[in-house]
Amino acid sequence: MSKAKAEGRPQWTTGRSVPLLSVLLVLLAVWFGWSGVRQWRQAAVGAELEQSRDRVVEGLQTALTGQLGKLATLLKTERVASALAGGNAQGAAVAIREGWPGVEDVQILTADLDAAYADPKAFGYSRLALLEAAIADNAPVARVVRDAGGQRLGLATAVDLGPQGAAVVYIRQPLLRLTGVFDKVAVPGDGYLALRQGNHNVVEQGSRGLSGGAEALARPIGRSGLRLSAAVPDIEPGPLGLGAIPSAIVAVLLLLIAVLLVLGKGKVPLPRRRGAAESATDTGPTLSESLAQAPLAAAAVERVDEATPPPPTVPGEAVAAEIFRAYDIRGVVGRELTPKVAALIGQAIGSVLQVQGLRDIVVGRDGRLSGPELTAGLIEGLRRAGCNVTDIGLAPTPVVYFASYHLRAGSCVAVTGSHNPPDYNGFKIVVGGETLSGDAITELYHRIRDGQLHLASEPGSFQTREVNADYIQRIADDVQLDRPLKVVADAGNGVAGELAQPLLEAIGAEVIPLYCDVDGTFPNHHPDPSDPDNLEDLIQTVKRFDADLGLAFDGDGDRLGVVTREGKIIYADRLLMLFAADVLMRNPGALVIYDVKCSGKLSDYVLRNGGSPLMWKTGHSLMKAKMRETDAELAGEMSGHFFFKERWFGFDDGLYAAARLLEILAQREETPSEVLDELPDSVSTPELKVPVDAGTPHALVSLFVSSVQVEDSPFAGARLSTIDGLRADFPDGWGLVRASNTTPVLVLRFEADDEAALERIKALFRAQLQPLLPGVELGF
Repeated sequence: MSKAKAEGRPQWTTGRSVPLLSVLLVLLAVWFGWSGVRQWRQAAVGAELEQSRDRVVEGLQTALTGQLGKLATLLKTERVASALAGGNAQGAAVAIREGWPGVEDVQILTADLDAAYADPKAFGYSRLALLEAAIADNAPVARVVRDAGGQRLGLATAVDLGPQGAAVVYIRQPLLRLTGVFDKVAVPGDGYLALRQGNHNVVEQGSRGLSGGAEALARPIGRSGLRLSAAVPDIEPGPLGLGAIPSAIVAVLLLLIAVLLVLGKGKVPLPRRRGAAESATDTGPTLSESLAQAPLAAAAVERVDEATPPPPTVPGEAVAAEIFRAYDIRGVVGRELTPKVAALIGQAIGSVLQVQGLRDIVVGRDGRLSGPELTAGLIEGLRRAGCNVTDIGLAPTPVVYFASYHLRAGSCVAVTGSHNPPDYNGFKIVVGGETLSGDAITELYHRIRDGQLHLASEPGSFQTREVNADYIQRIADDVQLDRPLKVVADAGNGVAGELAQPLLEAIGAEVIPLYCDVDGTFPNHHPDPSDPDNLEDLIQTVKRFDADLGLAFDGDGDRLGVVTREGKIIYADRLLMLFAADVLMRNPGALVIYDVKCSGKLSDYVLRNGGSPLMWKTGHSLMKAKMRETDAELAGEMSGHFFFKERWFGFDDGLYAAARLLEILAQREETPSEVLDELPDSVSTPELKVPVDAGTPHALVSLFVSSVQVEDSPFAGARLSTIDGLRADFPDGWGLVRASNTTPVLVLRFEADDEAALERIKALFRAQLQPLLPGVELGF
């Protein structure tokens, strides 16, 4: 027996284990080293792409400036100026064409654009939008247009055509005069560059798979509405999440250890298995003896989510079916909505997520007094179904929507009663980016009723996050006012009061807060800006402080109301006209959706601004679904919901709509009141509501529709639409009756060219509706 063995010391071995260990360390070093090199290369591609992007931006700006400068110079030449002064449009067009080699076409149209609007589809919406912009700005404008069967560079500028009055010059150039700079710049193979106008890619180079994330590095091309978007692949972190330099350091250390092992001849102390003799001389306790003497104490582990989930529901558990509405879930707290019911709803929502392979969800709540307990119940149910919940706390509904994108969850629930009375509350639900409505809401009830609720083996995780600051920063990075505006912000003590002032100040406005302290009892007035009575305090405050504008938000911040300095209420359908004109400047031909309650003048206004109008059903969930289906850039409802896909996420957001409104108004030299007064107007009523028995609104509307579709009906001369209730459009106005999907009321609205026509249309509806509601005061 060796001396070492006799003394019981560790023995040294130089077996095969050491070479294997050295090889393993070298392989690990190569892995970490290659990761560092790969990350360094990816970073280099990003830097190279940004340099290419900046060169292209500079080249595009130079090309645009040169084109517009050439146009301005040509208009001042004696031959062109003389032809224009004499009203000779054809002569001026010929002179421009001859003075500018390579021009494809020159047209001069009168400023009323009657020839273009005679057949706007054939003329081209993008060309129309270019001409309207040139007339409105009274300056040369350049855009990419669709003309002559393809993409072209279009130039336009307003001119005076002598005795014929105001006119506009349109010049069609080959697109290459703008995009030729792309051929001179090399785009890295792993990068992506695209010249974009709205959502349309004019020209693109590189890896098209990166196009979806190209806005992060986008740069505008002057004020043309064009921008250059760029993207590179995300830098993949190395092993253990290490960056390039740490990966390289680890690789060097591993190589050094491998070298030391080899140089030390591989002598490494390794434990040897004891023989029988050694075991006999070992007097220490065995493992089982140690456990018997002193059992191990259970380690204390701190967990946020230690609570055991409550037992699952059983079929037939009592939940009121009537709280599951067309757009959301809503009911009276304590009677229809309790923490237990909220937990069942949360488990039903979680079950739907599990079916779709989703687990992460964001939860936020408005300022109602019942919010905390209902939110706790909802979260309990979601975690019971195995969902990982992020609670953002007190937040407007659009901020909850924003958080689902910002935190990459894709699903969310806003605990809110919206504009309902203080004793109401409810849930607005998004699953996988889609707002639940109709049958999807009903499915939640059926799951609870039938006991088809998923119960996870372990509850989902829970964390809290603060996103209000991120929401404000995201908007302020994109929207900044060209000049300061003084506004009064009335939140009606709703949750929008938390963000209205800091957000509007962040974009450059001077803000006077009104009822911006969050109070779930709504002590001052009801937070519903669609009711003119709720705007009285705002009107008086705007006048008292001589503010430029008054902004009102509903209880959860997803709707906007506006009043002018003079106290005039600007209804949402007219605001939608202003938003549409702005969006269509950058997105010619884009689809704009509006609900059945909106002005009949809205469709014509969208067409004149180069857009495509579409009337659709009322309801925020229905609007968002239609936007997804049609890829519309903008939508709006008479109630004050505005949905911006352009530069935003497509959900309804009163706070963001307020920011975009101030941005537009600050760009104009006129006062906000003057800008808003320019919008087409007519004689109209606000939304009129006739209370009826619960469960009867839709049946009453069906009876009304049947009564007007008979022969010799007084509605025979009208164009009838039944996509949502009945809307009758006459040559001089229109009327609407529909069933509310949130409360037991009939909703009516009327609009006409003058008071006489308005009264005639109201009388027609009154005569048909009164027999269906005997003894009920209709109120119109």
